[in-house]
Amino acid sequence: MNFQHAEFELAAGVAAQLPASDLPEVVFSGRSNVGKSSLLNKLVNRKALARTSATPGKTATINFYRLPQCRFVDLPGYGYAKVSKNEKQRWADLVNGYFAQQRRVSLVLQLVDMRHKPTADDMQMIDFLLANQFPFAVICTKSDKLNQRETQAQLKLFEELFSSNSVHFYPFSATKGWGKEEIEALISQSVVG
Repeated sequence: MNFQHAEFELAAGVAAQLPASDLPEVVFSGRSNVGKSSLLNKLVNRKALARTSATPGKTATINFYRLPQCRFVDLPGYGYAKVSKNEKQRWADLVNGYFAQQRRVSLVLQLVDMRHKPTADDMQMIDFLLANQFPFAVICTKSDKLNQRETQAQLKLFEELFSSNSVHFYPFSATKGWGKEEIEALISQSVVG
């Protein structure tokens, strides 16, 4: 599957703006500033198709990127405290509206920061994906920020957290490219079969 031919398609601020689900969709989910845009850019081999920001909470829309065989769907990041209650509610309604539609979700990439234990919000999202039987994998971002001992400890933690539900997780680094090929294979398998 070729990831190079990706184009920004549209940004939806409310559920009514969501496009028809006429292609398999690969969803990028995770808290603010976990690296969703960085992963997306790494996969399509571009520096700025998805805008990255040092400021959490910047993505306030669901952004759609069209590829020949699928769509990448970048959800707004959750868990950012400095956003108004109304804005948080709008994001929640938007994301719930997305998942409530009969969309062709082929895979959800649930991003968590490998340096830390998954947050309560991360675990809530993982429980939601399990309960609703969405195909998903956990992508452990920022793996290059850990030394070897810390990496082993975190891998053990994730194994303990996820093995009972057979949840697969993949360490990833946007700067080093670690894990990119595994994630590409995962996406290709989910879209093409």
